Amino acid sequence: MPQPTFLARHGQALAFALMVAFFALAPLFVYPVYLMKVMCFALFACAFNLLIGFCGLLSFGHAMFLGVAGYAAAHAAKVWALTPELAVLFGVACAALLGLVSGLLAIRRQGIYFAMITLALAQMVYFFFLQAPFTGGENGLQAVPRGRLFGLVDLARPGAMYGFVFAVFLAGFLLVWRIVHSPFGQVLKAIRENEPRAISLGYEVDRYKLLAFVLSAALAGAAGATKALVFQLAALPDAHWAMSGEVVLMTLLGGLGTLLGPVVGAGAIVMMHNHLAHLDSWVMVIQGVIFAVCVLAFRRGVVGEVAQRLRVPL
Repeated sequence: MPQPTFLARHGQALAFALMVAFFALAPLFVYPVYLMKVMCFALFACAFNLLIGFCGLLSFGHAMFLGVAGYAAAHAAKVWALTPELAVLFGVACAALLGLVSGLLAIRRQGIYFAMITLALAQMVYFFFLQAPFTGGENGLQAVPRGRLFGLVDLARPGAMYGFVFAVFLAGFLLVWRIVHSPFGQVLKAIRENEPRAISLGYEVDRYKLLAFVLSAALAGAAGATKALVFQLAALPDAHWAMSGEVVLMTLLGGLGTLLGPVVGAGAIVMMHNHLAHLDSWVMVIQGVIFAVCVLAFRRGVVGEVAQRLRVPL
């Protein structure tokens, strides 16, 4: 029996090291705020991928967790004057709580019914943010202070803010990696592949689904809360259904069920928005074409196709 190659045994570690090196060195050549936006959306896509890629649950309302955490963190930092780490933790807690409530309702159904329930809940959350007095309506919460990390490090300095976002992104990515490679992650994969068999083996499938949903919501919340501090703004587009569609595109474009795929997909979509902003609504058309090509030509996504050709798990 042939022995696995060095690349097959250490491919994920090498890819992770390259990703860390890229984000560590990229600020020397690329605008840091742009990179911070990429990392926030990459974490959001990783959270979504944990749910759909490893548990097989398609959520059409994941933007509600990004939005609620952004509003919660912005309100905590601006009105309550909490330090940034506490504001982010508060945002994560709010997203996790919303994930628990919505998960209890959604996991009772499967397939398209699950997706439609999450979409309906997300629309309810969106209109709540639109009408609530403390959210600023269509103007959003503006001029959110970045504050001092642990009361010491001034995040108004771009380098300090970049380091904070980088740390949050790495922590979230490593948490996803640990979940996927844990016994819990193996059960999630079993549920994705054959749920009736997982039930026959004695696993309480609904409990595993709910926990995965809450974890995914919390990680999406970490992305939303961090993004609100980066741009000093919490606004309605983060909770809109279109954002839920974009995270689906990020995940599929990068590679469903891969660890690095959502990061690559998020980078591609953010770059597209950045360079095609002058085309206005045509950006949505271009995204639709890319989505169709991705589904028809390389269904595994960019990273998935590379992993298949190199026979390396990524």
